[in-house]
Amino acid sequence: MHYQYTHGNLGVKGRRAAATEEGHVQELRGKVAVVTGGASGIGLALARALVGEGMQVVLADIEDDALDAAVDELSAATAAVEGAGVSSQRTDVSDLASVQALADAVWASHGACHLLCNNAGVGAPSASPWTTTPNDWRWVFGVNVTGVVNGVLAFVPRMLEDGHEGHIVNTSSPDGGIAPLPTASVYAASKAAVSTLTECLAAQLAADGSRLGASIFYPSGGLLRTGLWTADRNRPTELQREVPRTTTPLTPEKLDESARAAGHELHWQPLDELADLVVAGVKEGRYVIMKDAETAAQTLHQRADALGRGALPQAMSHPA
Repeated sequence: MHYQYTHGNLGVKGRRAAATEEGHVQELRGKVAVVTGGASGIGLALARALVGEGMQVVLADIEDDALDAAVDELSAATAAVEGAGVSSQRTDVSDLASVQALADAVWASHGACHLLCNNAGVGAPSASPWTTTPNDWRWVFGVNVTGVVNGVLAFVPRMLEDGHEGHIVNTSSPDGGIAPLPTASVYAASKAAVSTLTECLAAQLAADGSRLGASIFYPSGGLLRTGLWTADRNRPTELQREVPRTTTPLTPEKLDESARAAGHELHWQPLDELADLVVAGVKEGRYVIMKDAETAAQTLHQRADALGRGALPQAMSHPA
C-alpha cells in the first residue's frame, strides 16, 4: 500500500486549515499554561518565561521539594507581572490517572488550559542496544513517550471542547528527533517517537480545522544543564535496572573537568534563551522550535541521502 504524504490527503477542510495560520496563542497574558517537568531545568525555565508573559502557570512534577522551591521562586516574580500566577501539583506523567487528576485540578481552579507543555523527560544509562535492560525501556518510554500521550489524552479533548485558541508543545531532542546517538538508543528511540507523535497531532488538529496547534521543541544550541543528567534520582524501585550499569554516570561537572583537561571549554546553552524561543514559537504558531535549524536541516539531508542509497547514516558523536 502506498501513501502520498501531501496536504492533499487532508481533504478540503484540512487543506484550508493548512493554508492558513495554525492554531496558536498570540496573546498569553492572563491565560493558563501547564508545564510538566516544571520544577527544574528546561521546565522551570519555561515556567519562568511564561510567568514573565503574564500567564497563570501550573507546574507539574514528581518531585515535591523541587516543586515547592520552584513555586517560591516564581511567586516572587508574579507580583510584578500583571495577570501572572503560579501553582503546582505533584504529577507522575507515566500514570494516566495522575495526569487526568492534574487536568481536573487545572479546570477546577482556572476553567481552561491554553498552553500545554509536555516537557517531562528521563534518560537511561548509555549502553549498546543489546546491553540495555527491559526496565530501561519501560521507564524511559513510560515517562518520555507515554507521558506525552497521557498529556494529550487528558488535556486536548477538553481544550478542543472549550473551543478557544490553544497550543501544545512537546519536548523532543535532536538526539532521536533529528539523528540518534547510538550509545543512547533507549532515549533516542523515545524522542524519535515524540517527534512522530507530535507531527501526527499537529496534522490532525489542522485537518480538523481546530483552533489548537502543536509544536515540537528541540532543546538545542549546546549542552544543557538539566536534571536529565541525574534522572536516576526519580527512577522507581520497581523499574531499576535488572543488572548494574557498566558506565560511570556523566555530570556537567565531570564533562567540564574533562574538557578543561583537554584544553578547551564546553558551550552550555542558557536555558532561559531556549524558553524565550519557545514563547516566540508559540506566539508565531511555529511547528519546529529550535536553535541551529540550518545545521539540523543539513544533518537530515545527509541522513536522507544515505537512506536513499540504502546506506547506514553517519552516526552522531557525543559532544564531549
